Amino acid sequence: MSESLRTARLALRPWRDSDLDPFAAMSADPEVMELLMGTRSRTESDAIVSRWRAHFETYGFGYWAVELPGEAAFIGVAGLGHIPYEAHFTPSVELGWRLARRHWGLGYATEAAVAAIEFGFERLDLAAIVATTTPMNHRSRAVMDRLGMTYDPSDDFDHPRIPPGHRLHRHVLYRIGRDAWRARR
Repeated sequence: MSESLRTARLALRPWRDSDLDPFAAMSADPEVMELLMGTRSRTESDAIVSRWRAHFETYGFGYWAVELPGEAAFIGVAGLGHIPYEAHFTPSVELGWRLARRHWGLGYATEAAVAAIEFGFERLDLAAIVATTTPMNHRSRAVMDRLGMTYDPSDDFDHPRIPPGHRLHRHVLYRIGRDAWRARR
């Protein structure tokens, strides 16, 4: 069982079966999934959560369900995961998040990401954390900038799990090291 993390407004906690319906709804929202290879069926959505739960069982960390205590039992997902493909920057641990659309623009992604990064550096003693996205994902790139992650265009890469020629094939890489994170705190 994974541990929970708390922020001023959020709880990052282990997945519950009751999270499957709202996660499936979020995964079926074309706006949420626009830059994530499109919507997912309920079966695909459940399989994603199963993989995340297995990652927690194997490594003791992963992608938590995000809750807004007292207001919403599930608003999205955030956390850390081992990158499951080969690229010039792997092996690495990646930071990621996804929120239901009605919770965008309120600072929750940044707040959850800070908690995940602190867990990675302070509890897991990681040396560095990366984040990837498409060049046109301006919202996520803004979060990465706010976190103090650095971007170098020479790190841009073609995502090996996205077909060549697909509009999402090209990706950008952001990084932050433990020392740089601590210096910001």
